[in-house]
Amino acid sequence: QVQLVESGGGLVQAGGSLRLSCAASESIFSFDFMGWYRQAPGKQRDLVARITKVGITNYADSVKGRFTISRDIAKNTVYLQMTSLKSEDTAVYYCNANNYRIYWGQGTQVPVSS
Repeated sequence: QVQLVESGGGLVQAGGSLRLSCAASESIFSFDFMGWYRQAPGKQRDLVARITKVGITNYADSVKGRFTISRDIAKNTVYLQMTSLKSEDTAVYYCNANNYRIYWGQGTQVPVSS
């Protein structure tokens, strides 16, 4: 059973930065891609950023230029570096991994105070 464990969330002021981590229980090369989604209160869960097995990244328009997804293959960990945070970035952030199945982490809260 694949496990994804997120960490790094917490309260941050607008304009600040935060780095989220997602540690996988197996090699991240076992997944076609991994990514981060977020869900704000009363809204659907949306893709924030993802990275493919070969390292290709893509981002939601709302975070381009502010967020960066990266990975440490040796640590089986994917990161989301968030900068210039805005109040509208407030959400629960979920790690996601896909191969022939879809896996989710438990989520980590990121409240951004204005």
